[in-house]
Amino acid sequence: MEYIYSAMLLNSAGAEIDAKSVTKVLKAAGLKTDKGRAEALVAALEGVDIEEAMATAAVAAPAAVASAPSGGDSGGEEAATEEAEAEEEEVSEEEAVEGLGALFG
Repeated sequence: MEYIYSAMLLNSAGAEIDAKSVTKVLKAAGLKTDKGRAEALVAALEGVDIEEAMATAAVAAPAAVASAPSGGDSGGEEAATEEAEAEEEEVSEEEAVEGLGALFG
């Protein structure tokens, strides 16, 4: 993850994302680096719009977290997830009714 974070940091700073820069960021954070991993990251990011990828991940993240399995007794958590989904549906229905009311005065 630290390699990805370094690329995100470089991107937000407007710096070029290359293996040398990634390595410098990681070393500045006090981490050991692997030149091969840095080069692999740069190769994987070639042609990727990092801003778009982060925006897409931010939208998808809440759904992924809600559906992620946990290590313990999931009975209570499943019920909580179902309640949260039901509340979302109720809000959506309420909003829809309000929207229709606005159309017909």
